[in-house]
Amino acid sequence: MTPEDDAPIDAAAAMRLIHEQQASTVRGLEPDPRVHYWPWGFAWLIGFGVYFLRFSPDGRTIVAMPAWLPLTVLFVLLVAAAVVFGVGSARAYRHVAGESARRGRWYGTAWGLGFFGLSVVIGRVTDSLPPELAGLLWSALSVGLTGALHMAGGAIWLDRTLYRLGVWLTAVNIVGVIAGPGWHALVVSVAGGGGLLVAGALARRRHG
Repeated sequence: MTPEDDAPIDAAAAMRLIHEQQASTVRGLEPDPRVHYWPWGFAWLIGFGVYFLRFSPDGRTIVAMPAWLPLTVLFVLLVAAAVVFGVGSARAYRHVAGESARRGRWYGTAWGLGFFGLSVVIGRVTDSLPPELAGLLWSALSVGLTGALHMAGGAIWLDRTLYRLGVWLTAVNIVGVIAGPGWHALVVSVAGGGGLLVAGALARRRHG
């Protein structure tokens, strides 16, 4: 066999090596998808679950606890999830610049301004509502905005998992609102938090 006979095989092996190195580089630059989904999934699963146990449908209480505790638990878990996500993303994207970095900054700003504006608007109207409807309004609009922003992120980065998760969270939110106060927290806890955990597992499997 002449050296010329080995050339195609060597070229194919070289191309495979190049593709493997490219894939390895991409994985190294992208954050572990579980950092994006799982902190929020556990926060929703536990936080809204505790809320349901205290503020169940028809004014019932499944587990006796101070009225301030469920919201405190949910808030603390959401802040912890934001910190974990922020630190993980900062470490993964610290070497990324250009258009991708700009998209990430603008998208993150949209989250911050969106929820700030939502808080201001809801804060102006909840005083005139019964407590159970005020709680439903807060949680429903927050989950609704989360679903919309996930769909927007999926469209920006052509990420099917992110977009489908946004659709799922939107559907879950609608079902919860129709079910009414108390039930909404349970639906968001199980189907919303569980959906985030499943999305993280599926994204991780594709991430390799």
